[in-house]
Amino acid sequence: MRREAGGLTMLKRTMMAALAVALAACGVGAPSVEGGTQTGEIDPRVIQARGTLAESEQATIAIFESVAPSVLLVISGGGFSQEVGSGTGFVWDAEGHVVTNNHVVQAPQVIIRLPNGEDIAAQVIGRAPQYDIAVLRPERRIEAPALAIGTSADLQVGQATFAIGNPFGFDRTITSGIVSALGRQLPTREGREIADVIQTDAAINPGNSGGPLLDSAGRVIGVTTAIYSPSGAYAGLGFAVPIDTVVRVVPALIRDGRAPIAGIGILAADQSIAARLGVEGVLIWETSGGSPAARAGLRGTDPQRGVVGDVIVQAEGQPIRRLADLTGALDRLGVGGEIDLTIRRGDRTLEVSVPIEDIGAERGGGPTAPDK
Repeated sequence: MRREAGGLTMLKRTMMAALAVALAACGVGAPSVEGGTQTGEIDPRVIQARGTLAESEQATIAIFESVAPSVLLVISGGGFSQEVGSGTGFVWDAEGHVVTNNHVVQAPQVIIRLPNGEDIAAQVIGRAPQYDIAVLRPERRIEAPALAIGTSADLQVGQATFAIGNPFGFDRTITSGIVSALGRQLPTREGREIADVIQTDAAINPGNSGGPLLDSAGRVIGVTTAIYSPSGAYAGLGFAVPIDTVVRVVPALIRDGRAPIAGIGILAADQSIAARLGVEGVLIWETSGGSPAARAGLRGTDPQRGVVGDVIVQAEGQPIRRLADLTGALDRLGVGGEIDLTIRRGDRTLEVSVPIEDIGAERGGGPTAPDK
């Protein structure tokens, strides 16, 4: 019995020693061979000093702190459906006008939510569907500074961008990225394409629409308007209306409630039709009666007779390959100017100057057909 007891004692000590080695390997205080437990306080982890933030971090923080108070949540809803949607807007001027996307404010009632959570009713005083821009007037002036406005004319692919908005209703969210591409065309619901659109990889999600796209100086260089995503969420492709377009459009919206639509009064053939006919450029399908194009002698297509109309191949010396190239040139020159066109008519090439007029004036709003 003693030898058995001694054997058990030896076995116990061997097991305790093995356990102590295993626990020590794991960094855990091991029980003593005698069966006791090591005691003592565990030393607290020392917090390392952070040091100075990197210059890029400081710059991002400064941009957010200066811009965020002027970025607002825009909520639209009401009517029979009571459906509610949300987007973003930002303070445009000293009078407190708010700029957003036109598609954000399609419901009868619009509310602006301030950073402190207060809701203010707002009225849509101007729309430019052809640029997806709208201007709101809050029922009382918002005490927030207007954002600094930059230019989109000198942007370079690769430079930093920052987007502040309200993705999925999470207010005042900042994301960063770069200018991924320039000169994109973005179709609108009105059958017209927005020219010179900025592409960015700054994370833009539903709810960001209408918010400012900023450069590293904190200036607005665009208004975020759309994403490309098979799933409907962020996929690395965001688009913004260039600020040079917005600067041209917004004063007209504040003053007149609408923006001029620069055009010459043509209806362009669908690109697929032009491709089937082997046409490179903008094929004129028809000209509006009394329009600048008609007065200049431009000719449309007569499908019954098999006559192909004039094809616009250059504008202001630059090649015209698609309709967006032409509308972009018209927008840049503006109503009241003239556009120099190179026309291909059969086997001849013609040069013609055509006045640019407001083709939307008689409609009192955006175009209902893609005429230019």
